[in-house]
Amino acid sequence: MELNDELFAKVEKKTKVNKESIINIANKLNEGNMKDKATLSGIIQELAHLTGKNVSQEKEDKIIDMILHDKVPTNVDKFF
Repeated sequence: MELNDELFAKVEKKTKVNKESIINIANKLNEGNMKDKATLSGIIQELAHLTGKNVSQEKEDKIIDMILHDKVPTNVDKFF
């Protein structure tokens, strides 16, 4: 198994989101304006739906604020 496949397998196991969905979201992130609140909101809602999580408006606003002000952690290990 390649490193990329191992990473996708790890993410899928943890989140129940498959590789295809992850790639689709990555493409949207790549194509979208990451400083646009509407784009970010759409992606957050899609991720919430895919993972079966409820994201309150307050939490969504905090996530968007963190992204817009470059306060997102860069250490990926913290996510797993």
